[in-house]
Amino acid sequence: MTTDTPLPEDAAGEPTAAELNPEIKIAELEGRLAEMSDAYLRAKAEVENVRRRADEDVAKARKFAVESFAEAMLPVMDSLEAAIATPGAAVETVLEGVHATRRQLASALERNKVVEINPAAGTKFDPHQHQAISMVPADQEANTVVTVLQKGFLIADRVLRPALVTVAAPR
Repeated sequence: MTTDTPLPEDAAGEPTAAELNPEIKIAELEGRLAEMSDAYLRAKAEVENVRRRADEDVAKARKFAVESFAEAMLPVMDSLEAAIATPGAAVETVLEGVHATRRQLASALERNKVVEINPAAGTKFDPHQHQAISMVPADQEANTVVTVLQKGFLIADRVLRPALVTVAAPR
């Protein structure tokens, strides 16, 4: 056997049995291949399990995402039902209850990071948070809010509904 590459040697400097006998070398390589195939299949199964668990977690998160918000809304529902269950109540009493219910609703929205967009008159028009319904002549700087027709709302810094506003026209 003539070769330019020296054969691996054992501790005594002699070639090992695996290098001299190709069947032994093939058996060793087949054993390593079987180990690597098994490791690959296990890793693949683990990745599939992780992906499946992540998909299940995402599905649960979507399904129950509004749970906190719904819990915050239950007292508002209770107050409205109590108001309906009191026929013949004095207008002042009903109005007081409506104001209390509105405060409950505002608190529930705030706890869930739903914030009002209610720009003051003279605030610079922001197309990201405001929707101009019309431009009107006004004694204030152009492109500023004159009146708010409908409040807008943000949810965690994202516009849920823009505020409907009238804007000062250029003079």
